[in-house]
Amino acid sequence: MRTIPPFRRRLHFQLSVMALAAALVSGCAVGPVYQRPDTPQPTVFKEAGDWSPAAPADTLERGSWWTLFGDPMLNEFAASIEVSNQNVAAAVASYAQARSLVQQQRATLFPTVSITTNGDRSGGSSGSGRSTVVGGVVNSGNSGGPENAYRLNIGGSWEPDIWGRLRAGVNAADASAQASAADLAAARLSAQGELAINYFSLRQTDAQRALLDATIEGYQRVLQITQNRFDAGIAARSDVLQAQTQLASARVDALSLTRQRAQLEHAIAILLGKAPADFTLVSAPWQVTVPDVPAGVPSALLQRRPDIAAAERLVALANEQIGIARAAYYPNIGLSGSYGTNVSEVAQLFNVSNAVWSFGLSAAQTLFNGGATRAAVAGAEAQHQVAVARYRQTVLVAFGDVENQLSATRVLTQQQVLRREVSDAADQVETQLLNRYKAGQVNYTEVVTAQATALSARRALVQAQADRQTTAVALIQSLGGGWRSTP
Repeated sequence: MRTIPPFRRRLHFQLSVMALAAALVSGCAVGPVYQRPDTPQPTVFKEAGDWSPAAPADTLERGSWWTLFGDPMLNEFAASIEVSNQNVAAAVASYAQARSLVQQQRATLFPTVSITTNGDRSGGSSGSGRSTVVGGVVNSGNSGGPENAYRLNIGGSWEPDIWGRLRAGVNAADASAQASAADLAAARLSAQGELAINYFSLRQTDAQRALLDATIEGYQRVLQITQNRFDAGIAARSDVLQAQTQLASARVDALSLTRQRAQLEHAIAILLGKAPADFTLVSAPWQVTVPDVPAGVPSALLQRRPDIAAAERLVALANEQIGIARAAYYPNIGLSGSYGTNVSEVAQLFNVSNAVWSFGLSAAQTLFNGGATRAAVAGAEAQHQVAVARYRQTVLVAFGDVENQLSATRVLTQQQVLRREVSDAADQVETQLLNRYKAGQVNYTEVVTAQATALSARRALVQAQADRQTTAVALIQSLGGGWRSTP
C-alpha cells in the first residue's frame, strides 16, 4: 500500500472539515419561500356564462389558431411569422441571452480552478556580490552566470453557498429567463394577431372596392339615362349634375380604399420581414369565416396568456432578490488552495519533492455601512410588492379583455343580421325609386338619396363582417392563443 505523505493527509483533513462545515450550514437560506400571489377569481364570465377555474397552462402549445378561419393565404403568412418577423427574432435572441445568464449564474455554485505557468531568466555582472530572488529562490550574484526559474501553479477558489445567496441568484436568473420565454410567446402571439387583423382588413378593403366598382358601373348607367332624359327635354340639368356628383364621389371613395389597401399591404410585408417594395398581395376571394368559441374555452385558456406568465415570473424574481439582499447581513465565506512547483529546470516541474501547496479559509463581514444593507432589503421587499401589484393588475386586465371581446362577439353577431336586413331593404328602395324615376313619377333627388343610403348600407354590412373576424382574433389573443376542440 502506498504511504500518503503527511502534508497530503493534513490537506485531506482540512478539506474534509471545510466540506462538512459547508454541508452543515448549506440549508441556512435566508430568503423568503416563494408563493404565487392570490388574484381575483370570478366564478363566471359575465358575458359568456358559467366556467370553472383553470389550472395554469401558459406552457401548453397554443396551436395554429389562424387555421380556424379557413384562409390558405393567411395560413402561409402566419406560419412564416416564426422565422421572418424581426420582433419575434429579437424576442428569441433575448430569451437565448436570458438562458445564458442562467448558466453563468449557476456556474457560481462551483469552484473555480485555474493553472498558471511562467519562466524567468536573470543574471548579473560576474563577482558583483549581489544576489537576486526569483520565485522565492535566492540566486547568488557570485556565480556570475544567468539563472533560470520555472513555475507551475494550480489554484482554486470556492464560495460555499451557506446563506443561499448564490442559489437565490440562480433562481432569480431562471425566473427572468422564464419571463423572457413568456415575452417571446407574447411577441409571437402579438405578431400573428396583428398579421391576421391586417390581412382581414385588406380583404375587407378588396370587398369594399369590388362593391364600389359595381356601384360606379351602376352610377355610370344612371348618369347615361339622366343625360338621355335631359337631352330629350324630360329631365332638368340639375339631375345630370347630381348624377355626376354621385359618380365622382364614389370614385373618390374608391381611391381612398386604394390608399388604405396599399398601407395594409405594406404593414403585412413588414410583419413578414420583407421590404414593402418586394411584396405584393394580389386580390383574392374573401373567406368570411368566423370561428365559434367552443364551450369551456375561458376556463381552459384564461391563464395561458403569456403576459400573465411573465408578470408572475417577475414576482418570483423579486422574491429571490429579497433573499440576495438579506444575505448581506451574513459573512462571505471563501475557500482557496494552490499546488505548484518552482524549479530551475523544466524537467523538474513535475517533481513532487519540489511541490509547494497552500490552503486558506477567508471570511468577510461588514460591521457598519450606515444602514445600507437594511435599506437594500427594504427596497427589495418594496420591489416585490410592486411586482405583486402589477401581476394582479395584469390578471384583472386579462379578465377585462376577455369580457370585452365576448361582449363584442355577441353584439356584432346580432348587428350583422340587422345590417343585412338594412342592406336588402335599401337595395329594394333604390331599385323601386330608380324605376319610378324612369317613369317620371319621382324627382332625381329621391333617387340620389336612395342610392347613397343603399351604398352606405352595403358598406356597413361588409364592415360588420370584417369586425366579427377581427374581434374573433382579438378574443383568441385575450385568451392567450388558440384552442383545440375535443372530438
